[in-house]
Amino acid sequence: MKERILVTRSSMPSLEEYIEEIKGLWDTHWLTNMGVKHKQLENDLAEYMGVPKENLALFVNGHQALECVIEALGLGNELNEKGVRKDEVITTPFTFASTTNAIVRKGLTPVFCDIKRDDYTIDESKIEDLISDRTCAIIPVHVYGNLCAVDKIDSLAQKHNLKVIYDAAHAFAVEKDGVSVARYGDASMFSFHATKVFNTIEGGAICLKDKRFKSKLNDWKNFGITGPETVEYVGGNAKMNEFSAAMGICNLRHLNENILKRKKIVEEYDKKLSGVNGIVVNRGVKEGERGNYAYYPVIFKENVLGFSRDDVFEKLKKNGICARKYFYPLTSTYECYCERFDAKKTPVALEISKQVLTLPLYPELEQGIVDKICDIILGMIE
Repeated sequence: MKERILVTRSSMPSLEEYIEEIKGLWDTHWLTNMGVKHKQLENDLAEYMGVPKENLALFVNGHQALECVIEALGLGNELNEKGVRKDEVITTPFTFASTTNAIVRKGLTPVFCDIKRDDYTIDESKIEDLISDRTCAIIPVHVYGNLCAVDKIDSLAQKHNLKVIYDAAHAFAVEKDGVSVARYGDASMFSFHATKVFNTIEGGAICLKDKRFKSKLNDWKNFGITGPETVEYVGGNAKMNEFSAAMGICNLRHLNENILKRKKIVEEYDKKLSGVNGIVVNRGVKEGERGNYAYYPVIFKENVLGFSRDDVFEKLKKNGICARKYFYPLTSTYECYCERFDAKKTPVALEISKQVLTLPLYPELEQGIVDKICDIILGMIE
């Protein structure tokens, strides 16, 4: 049986490099609770992103990071002038389950805003109409590494006195005019899951605008413990372990090189697929931005091509190539939410979710495989 080509593959250092990084743990036996590797990775990441280390906190994964920062910023704790709880969060349904689930799990109500066709991020021109006297925050998502309209969103949030938490799970290492994406909003959440551009096996981080919240984040992720005999918060367990931190330390050394490899693969896809009627490739990196080439999403327009996204998915699958319908379905149509929300209110997101397919993309992907994938797709066109 031929080896399947997966949509992504985890980046890893050499075994020798990782062993060298972790061997000291056998001397200390300190495996968790913010040990030396945890502290080193925090410092390394802060330096890489150009943020003060006092403004960055590590977590066991991005989802727990998002839940913790929602708690730390006190979303849902205020009352409006009518004495009604401000519990609404404007966000997008075109995202991974984690974004919506974190909002709901923290007792808040997602209010879904539609997305833009060119980059699939939240449509900032439609946010203000959704703001009510119950709105407490905006949680936009940087999709596929494409940045939201950060300046407009931040300005809108200031106008209405709203918190902004960016779901930056896809956007690690992305910059705008030389400024890290981590520096926008009140906070940005990053995922370091094994499939991401940068991974710590499992992991995540929060970058904060106000460093005073870091101690609260650290308390929340450690059961709410604030001292040897004091527990001030109803916290959970969301600490990154030392082995994950060590993997992150190693992977960060090779990150820029891997992003360049990803860029070359994206360029090869673009050569083959851009300009084909009925096929829409990702908009690419805008002027002034530094991209991370995290994903390669393609839109297949059935009314033009005569075949659907699902047809392409099945054709590739039969040839041992695993693409991904990412994001499909919309979070607002999940079984656990479908009776609460109307997906027709976000028509662009609904349409894109039925047309999009992300193709394999990782640093070691061979040119011949890229050619094969494109030839299979183009061969479907009569």
